[in-house]
Amino acid sequence: MTNTQNEINADLIAELLREQHPDLADLPLTFGAHGWDNQLWRLGDELAVRLPWATEDSDELLLKEHALLPALAPHLPLQVPVPQRLGQPSGRFPHPWIVTTWVAGEPADRAPATRGAEAADTLAAFLTALHQPAPDDAPRGRNRGGPLADVDEGFAHFLKETTNLGLIPNPDTVREIWHDALAAPDWTGPSVWLHGDLHPANILTKDGNFCGVVDFGDLCAGDPACDLAAGWLLLPDGAIDRFHQSYSSATDPATIRRARGWALLKALVCLLIGDNGVHGRPGGKATWGPPADATLQRLTATCT
Repeated sequence: MTNTQNEINADLIAELLREQHPDLADLPLTFGAHGWDNQLWRLGDELAVRLPWATEDSDELLLKEHALLPALAPHLPLQVPVPQRLGQPSGRFPHPWIVTTWVAGEPADRAPATRGAEAADTLAAFLTALHQPAPDDAPRGRNRGGPLADVDEGFAHFLKETTNLGLIPNPDTVREIWHDALAAPDWTGPSVWLHGDLHPANILTKDGNFCGVVDFGDLCAGDPACDLAAGWLLLPDGAIDRFHQSYSSATDPATIRRARGWALLKALVCLLIGDNGVHGRPGGKATWGPPADATLQRLTATCT
């Protein structure tokens, strides 16, 4: 993370709204959340304001979401934050920012899905609707959606870090899963639209099932296995087979193997972020640790 010099608060956002979208300026503002790239503030009952704040890529990702998500959102079966207004950079805030619809629900890192069969069907239906062939000019991901070999070096780094911290009790089994995923045949189908960042903090739940998906800044085109990894990260024990069966495209064995690799990589990253949160290190989020640990247990339990 690269923190900017911008102090984002309700007074700043209210001023930006008065300058560029005065019809929204009198709506109440409440802080929602902050992620790696953006801060989220609720605006009234139905809207939200998202502002870049912490990474070098945040402006680009926000503009991409504003440009692409409105055309995809009507075809998705879960609520997503649909951009409504675009805020321009100014002397007061030198970055673009957007007003979107508000998506209600609790992040799955705090309120995980518990209704296994229903959640598996819901997640599969969402990804089925999203994973449509993307146009040739669709953006490529930031180390997402391509061959797993492209992130092999990163995997080795994260495995070393988590092992050194005592977070991985069986690194040899983890390596076995990764090498099997690397050995799986590459995706030969069309590049499809991907969310690109389906970790537990980016999907919302209500009453034990998924109800919304947020943060489409990593929207890109590529191998569906990258998103299908979410089944291991988000679903309760015993639901992964139902998820694969419910997903409309043929989840061939090679795609499932690659998805396991992506899930493993994401779990290692989330373990580190969770451990940082437990120990008060910068960038840490303690709630990311338990779902990552559960993911590893599910993956290693199925290792053959």
